[in-house]
Amino acid sequence: MPKSKSLDYIFLFVVLALSAVGTIMVFSASPTLGLRLGDGFYFIKRHLFYLLLGFLALYFGFRLDLELLKKRAGIIFVVSLALLLLVYVPGVGRKVLGASRWIELGILSFQPSELMKFTTLLYMANLLSARRGKIGDFFQGFAPPILLLAAVSALIVKQPDLGTALTITAASFIMLFAAGAELWHLGLIGALGILGITAISIASPYRLRRLLAYLDPWKDPQGIGFQIIQSLLAVGSGGLLGLGLGASRQKYFYLPQQFTDFIFAILCEELGFIGGVGVVVLFGLFAARGLKIVLATADPFKNLLAVGLVAWITVQALINIMVVVGLIPTTGIPLPFISYGGTATIVNFFAAGVILNISRQTKAG
Repeated sequence: MPKSKSLDYIFLFVVLALSAVGTIMVFSASPTLGLRLGDGFYFIKRHLFYLLLGFLALYFGFRLDLELLKKRAGIIFVVSLALLLLVYVPGVGRKVLGASRWIELGILSFQPSELMKFTTLLYMANLLSARRGKIGDFFQGFAPPILLLAAVSALIVKQPDLGTALTITAASFIMLFAAGAELWHLGLIGALGILGITAISIASPYRLRRLLAYLDPWKDPQGIGFQIIQSLLAVGSGGLLGLGLGASRQKYFYLPQQFTDFIFAILCEELGFIGGVGVVVLFGLFAARGLKIVLATADPFKNLLAVGLVAWITVQALINIMVVVGLIPTTGIPLPFISYGGTATIVNFFAAGVILNISRQTKAG
């Protein structure tokens, strides 16, 4: 197999730069909530531990035998699907803020839906690479991966976790397009999906409240509109250069989830428009270097896997930032490499390691 001289160091730099920004912002945004637990450094210490595990996961993904990963894709997918189902088992699954997303096993707890992002895209890459010549046929090539995607999305939406389902779906559609799917097939299923999401949002009081908050947050500023209003206040008060690192006012119990899903709002408040644009540029560079790796990868499986992984992290970052600035309704997903979190951090770094692994096995030059 032809190999390049080295891995993509610019891509690695972007990942490390984003994680450095995330560490600084978690350190800045988390002490107020940490003090409620008796330790202002509680969350940053845990974040550093997760970051260490993330770096180990990145190295493991970088050193992994991708051919073996391909052979085991089906088993890995089935195991992760079983873990996803366990969140509904009493005594094993744990609810957080009304959502059944966690598995609790003694001192160990994790989110199977975060793992499903990787394993679904892994299995899709295997499935699509095997059907690449048939993907234009709706029933033989296109329908099987769509049915698989629909089943996974339905299980995740039930938690409820619409943001993760949308992220996996968007990345999978990009993979289908790269594999040669007909545009009208994608358009048809995409339109049906939008109708389905709309129906689910209207039928669910929880999602309907989020939709109403997006349409007019000021109608109920102390209720459904509170979070997005506080987020917009944080972003807007940062101005061009920000209030200064550590000087956020919204982190003092005004903005919920200030160092997880809405950490970008605190970043904009403290580092201003310049800091926010800097993070967007880093994610843009992540996507650009990821695309370069994709275009240089000849092997169908590795090519599609790289497409899916790069699309997943890029789309998730885009969704998170759009939520924070009020462009789309709140979905509840973290900002990759920056938000505080255990399972998400480890899985994101593992995915980055796999992309780097693919980058060193591309065509030379």
